[in-house]
Amino acid sequence: MGKEIKYQVTDYAGKLAKGFLKNPLTPVLGAFLLIMGYLSLTIMPREEDPQIAISGGAVIVAMPGASPREIENIIINPLERKLREVKGIEHIYGQAFDNYGVVSVMYYIGENREDANLKLYDKVMQNMDKMPKGVMQPLVKPFDIDIDIPILTFAFYAKDKKVDDVKLFKTVRELQQKINAVENVAKTTLKGARKEQYNIEVDMGKLSAYHLSLGQIMKAVQSVAVDVPDVKGRTQKNKLVIFGVKNAIESIEDVKNVIVAQYMGSPIYLRDVAKVTDGIDIQNFQTAKVRFKTDRKEKLGKEKSQVTLTVSKLAGTNAVFVADDVLKLLKQYDARLNKEGIGYLVTRNYGVRADEAVNELMDHLLITIVIIALMLVFALGWRESIIVTFTVPAILAVTLFVAYLSGQTINRITLFAFLLSLGLLVDAAIIVIENIHRHLHAHDAEQKEMGKLLVEATDEIGAPTNVATLAIILTMVPMAFVGGMMGSFMKPIPLNVPVALIASLFVAYIFTPYLSLKLLKKPTHKHHKGGK
Repeated sequence: MGKEIKYQVTDYAGKLAKGFLKNPLTPVLGAFLLIMGYLSLTIMPREEDPQIAISGGAVIVAMPGASPREIENIIINPLERKLREVKGIEHIYGQAFDNYGVVSVMYYIGENREDANLKLYDKVMQNMDKMPKGVMQPLVKPFDIDIDIPILTFAFYAKDKKVDDVKLFKTVRELQQKINAVENVAKTTLKGARKEQYNIEVDMGKLSAYHLSLGQIMKAVQSVAVDVPDVKGRTQKNKLVIFGVKNAIESIEDVKNVIVAQYMGSPIYLRDVAKVTDGIDIQNFQTAKVRFKTDRKEKLGKEKSQVTLTVSKLAGTNAVFVADDVLKLLKQYDARLNKEGIGYLVTRNYGVRADEAVNELMDHLLITIVIIALMLVFALGWRESIIVTFTVPAILAVTLFVAYLSGQTINRITLFAFLLSLGLLVDAAIIVIENIHRHLHAHDAEQKEMGKLLVEATDEIGAPTNVATLAIILTMVPMAFVGGMMGSFMKPIPLNVPVALIASLFVAYIFTPYLSLKLLKKPTHKHHKGGK
């Protein structure tokens, strides 16, 4: 018989089997799919959990001198009514304070963040003419959830007693600047840092004796300071701590000689009513402490001040790669930090956790594939088992490639979708190989050409297999319409499971007959010969 297959096919299954059965490009296609799947697995961004798009913002409106009741009536309530006109807003929260009000807005989960921010800003600007007299320019501050969650945190501490808090802060801030320049690093923050500044302790008794107010002291300090934070109402020994930030001043004497007022024709200097010292920002109440094990008995040593550096990545980038790049950069500064008497600990590494979660699930995928292969060895035979086992990585490769093209990331939910569909992926291949096995052992198999037999067996089960797979896909479709946080979190399942099932059909119809032609042989029926 010739190589051309004369069997009349009736289903797409038979048409695919016939078209690829003896096509020299079929093995090239299989190799291409496996390579694309491997590359997708390697370069796709890895995360522990899927990143959910959350959009929202806050509108801050200041009105000096207004009470909370006035802020609520003339700013908060009218602004809430106007913001309700914006499509996509789920919740609006208004808060009124002395001198200002805040209206926070939350959009529905899944709303485009850039579009939501633009709509919020436009609505506020469109109604500026309706703001009451005396209101300052509103501040529209969008939420930045995508980059607010750190993937790395470092605890820096002084190993040497000679290293003070100011030197520790300056060194870590320099490192922060370097880390912020690393590719795909979005945001870095310092927490618990102690900055250098001049501290002013005002004697309340002397202040009263000179008939001065804290407002006058603040005015005087502002004249030589870039920024003066709010006064903290913490008193000790009848003294109130105020503080300034070094600017044009060069020494403590310059601060002491600041004129705060005049009394009976004579100037009153800051030194007359306050004590000025050169130190750190004593108003910082967020300084963290860390204890370290000092010996093998796990005794804890003395507490040491620490500076926490957090690193966040851009949305949609690979947490593993970004974390590795930052750690490599920090490794280059190890010698310098040791020389300066500064140590650090990695207290959070989201990249490692994401990589471990993905690798663990990949291991489970491989174990499941091996179990399926062993089961098929006993049910059909080792040759048939090899054919079905090949289809699993081919199907996963197609699914990974499609997921990569659609901008998805590899995370626990994505891989859970693969695990969920893994038992369904081999259904089509098993049905095809089982029908081929049945046809090969039929009484008339010897009279049929091998290619015709394979196409006939594949075409025979095409229609019911397509309907069964379609039915399973339809059960996954409703999950795509689940809203809210849960819908966004579980989104990879309705996206990837249908793709995997459709890929399983094409792989089963194309590669199962092709591999059967290469690996399987028609058995010899001796009793037929004897009967003749």
